[in-house]
Amino acid sequence: MNGWKKALVAGSIGAATILFVKKKYPAGVLATGVGLALLASEYPEKFENVRRSLPDYFDRGMQVMEMAARAGKRITEAAGQSAANAWEEIGGRKKWASGFSFRASAYLS
Repeated sequence: MNGWKKALVAGSIGAATILFVKKKYPAGVLATGVGLALLASEYPEKFENVRRSLPDYFDRGMQVMEMAARAGKRITEAAGQSAANAWEEIGGRKKWASGFSFRASAYLS
């Protein structure tokens, strides 16, 4: 990559950073696009690999978001339960000093 291309990429990334910090998002996106377009013209095979792998990244991201949503739902549901029921749901058992254990739901119903 020639020196002027490196300077243009670095300048566009720097300008985009400053614009994003100043909350001028459209201008920041435009400056980022200039830098990415120059990189894509210089290294087309690398960008083709990235373009091909994007669906996999989106699928993984959706799986993470689904897991977070399920966890949030369970936390919300558990907040409405008693502590004993929540403990039992995750597999806990009440233990006494004598070693005797019981399920709390048998006594709370």
